[in-house]
Amino acid sequence: MGGVNVDKRNYDVVVVGAGNAALCAAIAAKENGAEVLVLERGPVEKRGGNSFFTDGAIRVAYNNLESIRRIIPDITDEEAEKIVMPEYTQSDFYNDLMRVTDGNSDPVLANQLIAKSYETLSWISNHGIKFELNYENQSFEQDGKRHFWGGLPIKTEDKGVGLIKRLFDKAEKIGIDIWYNSRAIELVTDNENITGIKIEQIEKVTTINTSSVILACGSFEANKKMRSEHIGEGWESAIVRGTEYNTGDGITMALAVGAQKYGEWNGCHSIGTDYNAPKFGDFNKPGDIFKKSSFPLGLLINNEGNRFVDEGADFRNYTYAKYGREVLKQPGHSAFQLFDAQVRPMLRKEYNLEEATYYKADSLEELAELMSIDKEQFLKTITEFNAAVQEGDYNPTVKDGKGTVEITPPKTNWALRIDQAPFYAYPVTCGITFAFGGLHVNPEGEVLNQEGRPIAGLFAAGEMVGGIFYKNYPGGSGLMSGAVFGKLAGTSAANYSKEKISIS
Repeated sequence: MGGVNVDKRNYDVVVVGAGNAALCAAIAAKENGAEVLVLERGPVEKRGGNSFFTDGAIRVAYNNLESIRRIIPDITDEEAEKIVMPEYTQSDFYNDLMRVTDGNSDPVLANQLIAKSYETLSWISNHGIKFELNYENQSFEQDGKRHFWGGLPIKTEDKGVGLIKRLFDKAEKIGIDIWYNSRAIELVTDNENITGIKIEQIEKVTTINTSSVILACGSFEANKKMRSEHIGEGWESAIVRGTEYNTGDGITMALAVGAQKYGEWNGCHSIGTDYNAPKFGDFNKPGDIFKKSSFPLGLLINNEGNRFVDEGADFRNYTYAKYGREVLKQPGHSAFQLFDAQVRPMLRKEYNLEEATYYKADSLEELAELMSIDKEQFLKTITEFNAAVQEGDYNPTVKDGKGTVEITPPKTNWALRIDQAPFYAYPVTCGITFAFGGLHVNPEGEVLNQEGRPIAGLFAAGEMVGGIFYKNYPGGSGLMSGAVFGKLAGTSAANYSKEKISIS
């Protein structure tokens, strides 16, 4: 750095990070009486962390359509009459989480996330965050009504961009200080108590005095070295779907003061994303526009012309976050999503964007040539698949059981023959969202040490909370977890700071 200039400032609570979890933590701390500083490593035009790039879907336990209308009061009676909304109870949420994580999710943290989900959504709604029904990606029209499915009917208005804008608007309105270009580099402790934090700015290092630090600056997905070390060989080739600033700073700082690692450190949320997507999230093209999530309606084919997963094993909400890993395993770390004319109109909006890469042909032979893959094996794979498709009613709103027989891998649901021209192939690669390994926190957001005791004054939220997601992830759970544990950590940090002040 050269010529380091050390300034000192005082805050009750310092929040590291400026995404959904961090801002929920800051707002909760402020409304509980704390003087709060938010540190954003990036410049103002790149603020918001991974949350900026999400499509805004947020998973919450709810009883019925009326409970959703309390979150989205703009739904009219006329609109409600045309909606079929299955309930999604706390038990449903818990069972989904445990099912996709093979029962590995920490039941204490899982229950806290789920039990607090609806009240937290109400809380953010009361702070100016607007929500809307997820018509486009989580419903189908049938008999004149919109049938919702998959436990994910709510999304933030204007996707992650709108969420972040409104959270910042609220934070600024209530007097939370926000410093940009400010990278947290070290926690300061005295007798195992947090007493401050050092930050690196453009031309100086600043030490901020504080009794409470909330780490909410993401996992290590943007750090090639840590990806390779913890998740495994080949992961340095993955595209980073979100911010380039999530390089594990918060985790590294916490471990340095004795925090306990927790969760699946060799696991991550990763998806199939457009082969030509940028290497990091592009803040000029937000909104998760490069993902490719309609694969359950078609086939996934690798460069050797072979299928490699059961595309119809479950709704995309419950498979997309683990199938990125399967794409990464394929030759060239890539694959193709294949569709024909009968399902092409049903694909999600991202397939129609100008950024979408695809090949189109009137015959499978011509398509194989455009794809530059093993034509003979490709045609053999499609022929065998078509012969294995069973008759039955096709219904993308439910797991319809219309599958295949006597082929490996099977396609369990939504199996239609690939036989109607034109044919489409979308090249995809693996995009990593966040790593599942993080820190051990208790249900109130306190970071635990190696003995399982809270580190006095240290809290964490968002992607840094380990132990909830293993192997897989129910769609929309990340934003909900960030908000729930952000609010909890903010409240806990503010109360801890008050106690420290009263004792002193």
